[in-house]
Amino acid sequence: MSTQRAFVIGHPIGQSRSPMMHNHWIAEHGLDAAYGRRDVPPEALGAFFEEFRREGYLGANVTIPHKLAVREHLDTVDDVAAAMGAVNCIAWVDGRLTGGNTDAMGLVANMDVAVPGWESGARHAVIYGAGGAARAAAYGLRERGLTVALCNRTAEKAEALAAHLGPGITGHGLDALPAEMARADVLVNTTSLGMIGQPPIDLDLAHLKADAVVYDIVYVPLETGLLADARARGHRTVDGLGMLLHQGAEGFRRWFGVMPSVSPALRTLLEDDIRGA
Repeated sequence: MSTQRAFVIGHPIGQSRSPMMHNHWIAEHGLDAAYGRRDVPPEALGAFFEEFRREGYLGANVTIPHKLAVREHLDTVDDVAAAMGAVNCIAWVDGRLTGGNTDAMGLVANMDVAVPGWESGARHAVIYGAGGAARAAAYGLRERGLTVALCNRTAEKAEALAAHLGPGITGHGLDALPAEMARADVLVNTTSLGMIGQPPIDLDLAHLKADAVVYDIVYVPLETGLLADARARGHRTVDGLGMLLHQGAEGFRRWFGVMPSVSPALRTLLEDDIRGA
């Protein structure tokens, strides 16, 4: 049997920790498989999928900027990916190349582990941003029963995303943040602000409910300025590394039929790599 191959694709892709994570699990389960990263510019997406089908690759994760564009190269998308309007995981299902989305599952699973019981009494969430990660956060939190306010620099983009995602989700400009944060049980930053090499995020946490959970999807650095500020104010906080791990575990299950463990050892492996970057 030839080695099964899977990839993470995006552009750029050099900083992805997905290969470290998946190859750890491959070794742990003794599989004849390999997981790599492929830098695929938008104009090369069609050629990549021709190669994917020709070579019989096992699957792929999809990251920026391809989460919407890959749909035209697939045979079908599952219900979750269709509802979210984005694909982050590709697998063969009954002989059909199928797009799915494990981001929302990964986001809430990370919260379940990091702040057990977070959803007890939680009713409303505020999401900063209206890009691909905001889709996952809004969908996942609504599935847990929260209403969601998307707040974005461009109000029209937030409103359009809210309209696509449907009931329970509203779109706003940044002028709505103070009022929305005042009643929020969860605040999620889904932008790249605060990431190494990016400007800091400008959020006044004085407006936020005292017992709210603050979640930052950024994981480089592991503790962003937003999380440091939130922790200093006594908020429970969640970093973005766990989302990567938990969404990755579900993708691994779809490809190999086994759910890998999101272990402390694996998290430490990735943390050490991030700190040494």
